[in-house]
Amino acid sequence: MLLSLLGSIAITLGWLWFFVRRDRHPEPLWLLTRTFAWGMFAWFVAAAFEASLGRMLSSSAPLTLLLVALLTAVIEEVSKFLAAHTAAYEPSFDEPMDGLVYAVTAALGFALVENLTYTLSFGAGTATGHALLATLGHALFSAPQGYALGGRWRQIGRWWRRRGLALSIALHFVFNGVLTSSAGWPLLVALASVVLLMTLLAGRFYLSYEEQARVLAQGERPPSSHVHWRWPGR
Repeated sequence: MLLSLLGSIAITLGWLWFFVRRDRHPEPLWLLTRTFAWGMFAWFVAAAFEASLGRMLSSSAPLTLLLVALLTAVIEEVSKFLAAHTAAYEPSFDEPMDGLVYAVTAALGFALVENLTYTLSFGAGTATGHALLATLGHALFSAPQGYALGGRWRQIGRWWRRRGLALSIALHFVFNGVLTSSAGWPLLVALASVVLLMTLLAGRFYLSYEEQARVLAQGERPPSSHVHWRWPGR
């Protein structure tokens, strides 16, 4: 049990180090720590709301399972977004890439508490697999809202943040829906496809902000395709 708990912590901190190191201009440790802690707190808030779903959580009806998957995605992504948003008004939040950094940081704080409670509730047998999948999943779910949150640096309106949050919820919902299926090997194919899609999407967001960072570092005007901060591929 202890090894599983330590493993969950190591996996989470490992992904945190990986994502934070992608930033050309490192963020203050105190702000990363605070955002991570808000992400941890967000799990308890989400858990309280999810507990209110009551009997729906134990239902086996297909439509009810889909509704639970959707409500869970909404509750968890909104909670993580609010946790990440606590960093958005700090002076250190001074470039678009910071949106991704703090969104992922909050998501990993959320994932850490989820992994620890999962291990304590279900034992060490399935804890490692859950930690490997859920930790990366939460980080990737947060990529769209992190991209949108980074748009605040250019004073984009609320519609931008809503769009990013909606996409995060959609990805999480599809992921949950796949996990609640009992389709056998097609389930594994669908799950792999969803994870691949999230990875490609997160990579596209990252490359887009990397381009912005290089342009801003050179003191040049951003390309016209980014002046209005369009979504990648648009």
